[in-house]
Amino acid sequence: MIKPLALQPHDQVAVVSLSAGTLGETFAAHQLQLGIARLKAMGLQPRFMPNALRGRAYLKDHPEARAADLKAAFLDPAIKGIICAIGGDDTYRIIPFLLDDPTFTQAVQQHPKIFTGFSDTTIDHLMFYQLGMTSFYGPNFLNDLAELGTSMLPYTAEHFQQFFKNSSTTALTSSPIWYEERTDFSPSQLGIPRPSHLETHGYLALRGQGRITGTLLGGCLDSLHDLIYPVRYQDEPVIAQKYQLFPQDWNNKILFIETSEEQISPATYHTYLKHLGEHGVFKQVKAILVGKPQNEKYFDTYQHVLRELTQPYQTPILYNLNFGHAYPRGVLPYGLQTTIDFDRYCVTVNEPFFADN
Repeated sequence: MIKPLALQPHDQVAVVSLSAGTLGETFAAHQLQLGIARLKAMGLQPRFMPNALRGRAYLKDHPEARAADLKAAFLDPAIKGIICAIGGDDTYRIIPFLLDDPTFTQAVQQHPKIFTGFSDTTIDHLMFYQLGMTSFYGPNFLNDLAELGTSMLPYTAEHFQQFFKNSSTTALTSSPIWYEERTDFSPSQLGIPRPSHLETHGYLALRGQGRITGTLLGGCLDSLHDLIYPVRYQDEPVIAQKYQLFPQDWNNKILFIETSEEQISPATYHTYLKHLGEHGVFKQVKAILVGKPQNEKYFDTYQHVLRELTQPYQTPILYNLNFGHAYPRGVLPYGLQTTIDFDRYCVTVNEPFFADN
């Protein structure tokens, strides 16, 4: 994989809205200012790309504007990292404007940059994976940098700091605390902490023993599934197939999956996983890492579904990791070699996240 450079103090980082245009709405103005302040406190210089704050209606109608922002961020040598504003549900619509543009694809491969986000951003990560660049399934602007409490969630903040480091190996540890999703994002909630709970489960081995090594590949289950079955948009699987967004080769991969804030029912969870299986994913992967369900909804039932659908392959599964839609949020690097120790319940990325300076 082509790796970007780690961030340095005073670096410029671009904020892009590649899915929903929520960050540009007036009701999110207090979150916008909060995220700006947190980035500046880290010594970074936030830059909002020209269309990032144009709101939901405009960006829904203009995927080419979203794509233009991402291209501009890669072509600007002053920008060292790219942070997604939030997820959404139609990022796939920007893909033709990017993968059909050799200027963009060459810029990604010749000048890789840190790119972080989760949820629908899965589609962008798979595009970068196809282009050979390591990207990061991790924090975004609205959900993390704009956390309404007095500070970012400690675990999330610690993992965001990994973008400034380049350790030879990185341990993915279980957070001692988990948090519920908010139901109120208004200015009245500024300084109000999220409801929190002690982590009583830690990592759970649903199947597997010993050490298993592979490279990381995956994302939000809802988004992965939409690439192969038309749940929201009839043309999404067509575009996905044309641009080969859904990976065909899962050999020697560690699949990571998590579920969105929609908190899909166990029946839907079963269907989505069944379809992944029909596309040969479980037959090929070496192991599966599963993120904590948001608010621990269907925490036990999801485990039963996972065991059932992977039983024919005896796929090793480690469950309840801190990535994706549940809070707090860590960072998973696409395409990097990772080892799961099922006996010690630990996960380690075996190589540096970033290129040498």
